[in-house]
Amino acid sequence: MSDITKDAAYDAVAPDDFPAMMEVERYGKRSTAFDKIISATHDHFWDPLDKRYIDYDTPFDMTKESVLPLDQIIELQLPVADGMSHEQKVAFANESSRWFISSILHGEAGALALSASLCHILKDPGAQEYAANQTREEARHVTGFSKYVETRWGKPAAVGDTLGNLLTEMVLAPEVYKKIVGMQMLVEGLAMGAFASLYRYSNDPLLRHLCQLVMTDEAFHHKFGKIWADRTVPKLNDEERNRIEDWAATCFQTLLFNLAVPEQKKHMYAQFGMDWKVVQEQLIASRTDEKRRNAMRSSTSIFRVLIKTLLKGGIITDRTKAFYAVYVDMDELRQEGDEMIGDKIAEDGIEFLKSLNFGQKTGNHVAAE
Repeated sequence: MSDITKDAAYDAVAPDDFPAMMEVERYGKRSTAFDKIISATHDHFWDPLDKRYIDYDTPFDMTKESVLPLDQIIELQLPVADGMSHEQKVAFANESSRWFISSILHGEAGALALSASLCHILKDPGAQEYAANQTREEARHVTGFSKYVETRWGKPAAVGDTLGNLLTEMVLAPEVYKKIVGMQMLVEGLAMGAFASLYRYSNDPLLRHLCQLVMTDEAFHHKFGKIWADRTVPKLNDEERNRIEDWAATCFQTLLFNLAVPEQKKHMYAQFGMDWKVVQEQLIASRTDEKRRNAMRSSTSIFRVLIKTLLKGGIITDRTKAFYAVYVDMDELRQEGDEMIGDKIAEDGIEFLKSLNFGQKTGNHVAAE
């Protein structure tokens, strides 16, 4: 395998080398690095098909109200939307939300497959157990978002090429660092920003509640990536560090510039009589580096959260910081604490789940208002 392993807890074998998993010495070499987050799994258990946790019958009139506020839908700020009625704008915003939330669903499906793939290659029993736990949690996210999309729209939109190709690369990659940096840090960082934004801004109480429940799990998935970074990055030689750093920067650039390009949503635009090429021209004209910087000043900006994740993990150095500094104040990020956006939302959600699961009087019995 072409891999970078600096800690025995992340030692890996090829996916088809199952005999290595039956080596008698392996069973007695269990790392304790993941015990705390494995044990905490019980604190944030929830069942997406149990109404005690989430009720998908929560009413929401899609003809009158948009899942995301109209001012959050970038196309509605372009000249192409000037002739739309309010009702048309609501309909467009909800179809745009369908595309965005479907992307989240596809991302969760990718996280499920990737976590399962880690079970096939991680030799350390503790790391393997953690990956199995995460696989279970990602599976309930797939169920939760599938149920939400079905309730509000019937079925999800197809995955965009950018996200689909990146998820495929990470799931099938033989290198552990690509799986962990790619999923546990890049995609999970992106997801935490997205969930925090949806929790803060969505008009749909059902979606806000679902996002908080998912965040109770995702906060721990992010910690798994942080443990990898703490144990691996300081031990990298220059060639290894450059390889990881460059791959992360390439992934970031791909997501930043291609995640929601109009060509990937041309079928959606056609439903509203829009030409995706016209939308793209207007979008390019409006999207300057200055506007990107302003957008990334928000603590819930998905890309700001992503950059902070890489910075705190030591995967941005002097070699690449200028690339990211175009969009965010790197010194400001460096001075911030390790707490990530969404951590407080997740903590409140965990208290709600403890109250529900164990009958504990926590003083916080409502997960999301």
